[in-house]
Amino acid sequence: MMIIMKKDIEIAQEKAKDMKNIREIAAKVGLEEDDLEQFGKYVAKINYQTMLKILNSDKPNGKLIAVTAMTASRAGEGKTVTTIGLSQAMQKMGKKVMFALREPSMGPTFGIKGGATGGHLSQVFPMWDINLHFTGDLHAITSAHNLLAALLDNHLTKGNKCNIDPTKVTWPRSIDMNDRALRNIITGLGGRRMGGDVRNTGFVITAASEIMAILALSADVGELKERLGSILLGYTYDDKPVFAKDIEAVGAMTLILKDAIKPNLVQNFEGVPGFIHCGPFANIAHGNSSIIGTKLAMKLADYTITEGGFAADLGFEKFVDIVARQYDTLPNAVVLVVTARALKLHGGIKDLDEAKNIHMEELAKGFENVEKHLDNMLNVFNIPPVVAINRFPFDSDEEIKWIKDKCSEFGVTAAESEVFMKGGEGGIALAEAVLEAIEKGKGDVKFAYEFSDPIKVKIEKIAKKVYGAEDVEYTPRALQEIAAIEKLGFADFPMCMAKTQLSLSDKIGLMGAPKGWTLNVDEVRLYTGARFIVPICGSMFLLPGLPPVPAANKMDYTEDGEIIGLN
Repeated sequence: MMIIMKKDIEIAQEKAKDMKNIREIAAKVGLEEDDLEQFGKYVAKINYQTMLKILNSDKPNGKLIAVTAMTASRAGEGKTVTTIGLSQAMQKMGKKVMFALREPSMGPTFGIKGGATGGHLSQVFPMWDINLHFTGDLHAITSAHNLLAALLDNHLTKGNKCNIDPTKVTWPRSIDMNDRALRNIITGLGGRRMGGDVRNTGFVITAASEIMAILALSADVGELKERLGSILLGYTYDDKPVFAKDIEAVGAMTLILKDAIKPNLVQNFEGVPGFIHCGPFANIAHGNSSIIGTKLAMKLADYTITEGGFAADLGFEKFVDIVARQYDTLPNAVVLVVTARALKLHGGIKDLDEAKNIHMEELAKGFENVEKHLDNMLNVFNIPPVVAINRFPFDSDEEIKWIKDKCSEFGVTAAESEVFMKGGEGGIALAEAVLEAIEKGKGDVKFAYEFSDPIKVKIEKIAKKVYGAEDVEYTPRALQEIAAIEKLGFADFPMCMAKTQLSLSDKIGLMGAPKGWTLNVDEVRLYTGARFIVPICGSMFLLPGLPPVPAANKMDYTEDGEIIGLN
């Protein structure tokens, strides 16, 4: 029997009449009206002074739950819907809970995904604002990034006091849109009076901007300014580094970001409060929401649920290795989201509709991917996970039981999650398993590498231990860039790997848990403001392109105020 479901946008518009004023939602965690800067009825930023007061208080942190997933498939695994639904389930159980999520980028919203705010009965509200301009944070980040680019080009044209070599400029431009035509461009055409210095440059998507990473990793305005000033712009003719502070760009960039640093408070369909703040991708950036949003939620609630982008080899690895150990946000529990359909796709089924049918052999083969992620959590990071089986109406009892039994062989609890169809009520079993995992406690969290390891050692530890690679190969360019970073004295920075999200490897077509493959490192970029190093693997683009049929082609807005095609 075919099940016809309403679109997410239809459900969200129907739910609007039941949503509470954000002041009521804030009161659940002790925030008053004067603590808020409202953006309409349903969204508010937290006053900066209130934010600092709470963050610097001696109130103990609540427990932190991190949500991640098996390797992404074309169907999607449902991390965001699981995060939102789990928070709803925990609230139903009487827990004081918040969530901390990333802001969606308009690039994938208009590209493949159509939105990133959960689904069906487990959504954040108002999804149409959150998926589009929201409170303007991403626009501010884009503007700050491009202001720095404009000031840099102006410096080159108007005297060049810093003696910057135009051929050694490393700072690109940024746009919050999938536009492959801007990946590599030439600027300055028209002569020095009309265009400035002619040089090659390009754009990155805002989610991969170093400004995005800096904002997400800054605990206050002071740290924000320090990090902005440390951005590497390029080199002089005699190979000396030049930073943003050298061209007096920090003050103006900070001014643009003065409101963007404040986290955004929203609610989900069942009135659970949460912060949605910053939006770095996990395949080409560090993939986690702001440290301010996460730590603020941990101060305000007994349980905070956060989500890292894409699979555990990307967002979760970066959360542990880059974010958590620097900011005291090590998770008390981790949830690994899997679906029977994704297992079958990893096991060799090609057609999405066919993957809805029972294929036990392919299900078992695809579980190799989950095995690798479980191995990483248990043996690389020493954080025992709870597996959330994101169940669809077409999943069979036989498949679900097989997954549970297989997880138990690893000593891991697997619980069904039906939050998509049932909201919080469909996540009670998962919530119980997560709370039990927290009560059992955890051992000492381990890391994939040490900051003191040489750059190539750090890359190779991630490649071999986390991805399952047999070897790593570097282009001559990558080796030169590693040597330059070591010479500058930044070799102790953590790694922020850029690679495809569609495979544990750097090759899109390799499904499951491939063996005997080599990770290819094409270039290595230095982000001195974000304080990490970005090895770019397998010809990964920092500005995505649109698919053959973009989600934007199916979107519209009517005279009656109806939104069509979003999410």
